[in-house]
Amino acid sequence: MHKLKYGSLTTLKYLTLIIGVFGALAPLVVVLFASFKDTMEYHNTSALTPPMHWLNFDNYVTAFTKGQMLTGFKNTLIIMVVAILGNIFIGTMIAYVLQRFRFRGRGAIMAAFLFAALIPGVTTQVITFQIVHWLGLFNSMGAAIVLYMGTDIIGIYVFIQFMDNISSQLDESAMIDGASYFTIFTKIIFPLLTPAIVTMTIIKGIGIYNDFYIPFLYMPDPSLRTISTSLFAFKGPFGSHWETICAAVMIIIAPTAILFVALQKYIYSGFTQGAVK
Repeated sequence: MHKLKYGSLTTLKYLTLIIGVFGALAPLVVVLFASFKDTMEYHNTSALTPPMHWLNFDNYVTAFTKGQMLTGFKNTLIIMVVAILGNIFIGTMIAYVLQRFRFRGRGAIMAAFLFAALIPGVTTQVITFQIVHWLGLFNSMGAAIVLYMGTDIIGIYVFIQFMDNISSQLDESAMIDGASYFTIFTKIIFPLLTPAIVTMTIIKGIGIYNDFYIPFLYMPDPSLRTISTSLFAFKGPFGSHWETICAAVMIIIAPTAILFVALQKYIYSGFTQGAVK
């Protein structure tokens, strides 16, 4: 009886995993197959039918050239680098102050960050747009950079959890040697936060790379298209050419997939170390 119950649970476990894997990979497989098909083959075969010619890269060439995806990659890279550098620097400084110092209002600041995270972003879009327009950043990369640069409660908590493992005796020793708080932060604390910084860089970078809403709303100029809005540009003259759109999707997915496979150990280690306490 015990063996029968154990065997049933094991079967159910693996069946659930297989269904989950199929649900996660099926859309990607459909897009991959469609990206190698021509228009006739795409309309005359099912979505899960493999392409007849795996070396048909015409859709990729069309997507990359006519979609101006090179400009999209360049603009996305500029926004990502500037926004992530600012986000990491601001986030680590806030975490340093909140973790190392005890002052009146510290709890209120933490509560304010948590409260802000609970407010649905869509409810603040009108006032956010007005502020961006008032700053003169509308229709420029500055709008996206400023909005992405704002730190978030998840990043602060991750940095604080890492700082809990850094002994305060390092700070005290440096202060005895005459180091200022800024020197302690930049020379001691910041380098020791490298695993957390790598984790947050990956998470923030993927979020910026995949975001469509902010570039579409705040940067309507075609020369400012990011990789996500470049994909949207296929809607219209390429609206019925789904095989070209699928090729563009695969071009967009490739960099993030490669980075995730190469850096996944930093992502997992960052989350697990940040969740220990």
